[in-house]
Parts: sequence; C-alpha cells; structure tokens
Amino acid sequence: MGINRRTALFGGAGALVLAAGAGVGLVEAGIVPGRARLDADLGWDGGGGTVPQIDPGPMASGTFASAARRTTVGYSILRPPGQTNTLPMALVLHGRDVDHTDAVHSLHYDRYLAAAVAAGVPPFALVTVDGGHAVYWHKRADGDDPLTMITDELLPIAARHGLRTDRIGVTGWSMGGYGALLIGGLLGAGRVAAVAAVSPAIFADYASSAAGSYDSEADFRANDPRTDPGKLAGIEVLIDCGVDDPFAEQAKAMRGLLQPAPAGAMSGGAHTFRYMTRVAPEQMAFLGAALHRA
Repeated sequence: MGINRRTALFGGAGALVLAAGAGVGLVEAGIVPGRARLDADLGWDGGGGTVPQIDPGPMASGTFASAARRTTVGYSILRPPGQTNTLPMALVLHGRDVDHTDAVHSLHYDRYLAAAVAAGVPPFALVTVDGGHAVYWHKRADGDDPLTMITDELLPIAARHGLRTDRIGVTGWSMGGYGALLIGGLLGAGRVAAVAAVSPAIFADYASSAAGSYDSEADFRANDPRTDPGKLAGIEVLIDCGVDDPFAEQAKAMRGLLQPAPAGAMSGGAHTFRYMTRVAPEQMAFLGAALHRA
C-alpha cells in the first residue's frame, strides 16, 4: 500500500506521540532532567495548597540581642483566633536563605493554624525565630549557637507570652525540617513532644552538602540525624516529602530508620512552597493532636 499524505500525517503524529511518551518515561525514571516540572505540568505532583480564606489570629513580633547567636534575632508568636489562655507551642524553623517571617509571608502558617483550630484541632501557638541563613540549626565553629538561643533566650520570651514551654513541638521546612529532626533528638522526649519535618534538607554526605552548611566532615557527621535515630524515641514524628524533591531519597531513608514508623508520607511534589502548603493542614493537625496529648 502506498503512503499518502493522510498516512504520513497520522504516522508522523503517532511517532510524535510515541516519542513524547518515551520522553515522559525517561524523565519520570530520572534518566533525563525535568521530572518535577513535568509532573507539575501534567498534574502528577499532587497539586498545591489552597491558602485558607480565614482571618488569622494575633501575631506578636519582636527582636532580642542574642548572646548565643551574637546577633539580633527576630521572632513572631502566632496564636489562633480567640485563644488568649495558656497554650502549648510549636517552634517553627525556617529554611535556608530566608528568615522567620517566611512562615507567614510565604507559607501562610498563621492562616493554616487558624483554619486547623476552627476545624477542631486542639489549639496551640506557633513560634518562629531567626536561625541564620545557612547556620543549619546547629552550633558552628564561629560560636553561632541556635540551639542555646532557643532554649535559653527564646523559650523564656514565649513563656512570658503565656505559652507552655515545658514540652514543645518542633517543626520546620527544608533546612528547618532537618533542624526539627536534629533539635528534637538533641533535646529528647523530656522536652519535645512532637517533631514535624516538612521536606527536610538532609544531605547524603558532606561532599554533597550546600556550601557553608557545615564546618567540616566531622561537623556533618556529628549533626546527622540519621546517625542515632533512637534520640527521637518517645517523640511523635511526622516526615512529609515530595517524591520529586532532591532530598527525597534521604527523607525516605530517615523515615525507614524510625520505629514506630513516622506519620506523613512520600507523595507527589517537589521542594517548593506549592508542595509545602499542600501538606500544611496535615502538619497543623499532627502538631495540635500531639501537643494535646503531651
């Protein structure tokens, strides 16, 4: 049979479809780059979060001269609407190259908190604080010590604002998700009731870590939450991470190290605010319930 224009056109289209299908397969397999963008374009990333259309509760912000961090540190305390009594609190640790204000400006945690409590989640407060753009939430060789800043300087401020600080929650995204796992383990179950790590930026090894995140390979090893996951024993843990996140493999490994298995999941999404806002309702519900049980 001869090949006419119609056959050629349909044959070309079929070849194009096959080629496109093969391309999708290669991207999805990670053989060629662009999986996160492709999944988002095709609607395979689980979608983004919808910021609740609800008035947030009051926010008290301030600064203090931190002896532990040797700099001026900013913070904000977020309460749900109508809650003026003493509340449990969850510390919010920010990601790299941003500060404590991104919890509200980028992730809208004030609104997600308000919506969660309105839906019946036990009320609690969020306390956000500056931990340094690349300090990676651990004591550095230059003396910058965010953990001491939290325990000795921030928590007394939170207590003066009518928050319970005896046993807290710790949550964070990206660098802060890593920090939540690290600080939760360092403080232990006596001081921490819950850890919620969203898209935790856990590096595979020192060689692959972002510049400035650690002082040395020894510093990396000493502050790797995978080294002794037993430090999180007695703490309720949630780990959420998108499968297209560059840290997905390490987040999955961390999930596998914990017993009992943590809440949360590996699901569609990348290392983006789009993904992080999608899991924010689960994050708030988890923290509220865990703090209520503490």
